[in-house]
Amino acid sequence: MTGFVSFVGSGPGDPELLTLKAVDRLKRADAILYDDLSSGPILSYARPGADLVGVGKRAGRRSPRQHHVSRLLVDYAQGGGRIVRLKSGDGGLFGRLEEELVALCEAGIPFEIVPGVASPLAAAAAAGIPLTRRLTARRVQFVTGHDVSGQLPGDLDLAALADPAACTVVFMGKRTFPALADALMAQGLPPDTPAMLAEAVSTPEAATHRTTIAALAAHLAEDVGEKPALIFYGPLADGAPDD
Repeated sequence: MTGFVSFVGSGPGDPELLTLKAVDRLKRADAILYDDLSSGPILSYARPGADLVGVGKRAGRRSPRQHHVSRLLVDYAQGGGRIVRLKSGDGGLFGRLEEELVALCEAGIPFEIVPGVASPLAAAAAAGIPLTRRLTARRVQFVTGHDVSGQLPGDLDLAALADPAACTVVFMGKRTFPALADALMAQGLPPDTPAMLAEAVSTPEAATHRTTIAALAAHLAEDVGEKPALIFYGPLADGAPDD
């Protein structure tokens, strides 16, 4: 008997940011395949006896390859029962959701997608800033800071990313931000453009640091640290308080 897979967005880490539907699916799951950032107290909602399988990826650490994760998900679902694929933030934002959906479709396995609170929304809320602002920031753009090789993607639209009227959020970009900042400044974005580093969003280790793109690039060239982070820059980050 084929099982049913729920792709559940866990939010950025704070269990109080889980949706009611996410909690329901966790409580009823026979197996939960979870990302590294979705572990900890979020898994306390799993029912006793459920299989808990870590399949997360973290930059700079040994991680399971995506095709192995997809294969494992299919294997669990083909065994029957309710399967939860727990993804940090919202799985549709740089969460490798599409690859796993394709694997399930090819295997004829039914699924649903339960959205989660995206980490940029939680980070902006914690910092006390809006992502849009009348007259000065009518556009928000999300971009990944690295490609499959871990390098800065070579096909970025730098003109769009250097738009001083847009709020830009960079996912997984601490290691490549110095190169990105150089490219943005070469496109004409001022070095003193406000920037904010938001680390370990919504967890007890959360920290925000307000600076400029040039200063942040210099800092990250020396030390990227271990915490997962988002980088904000543009007309909104200047309202963010430091921790």
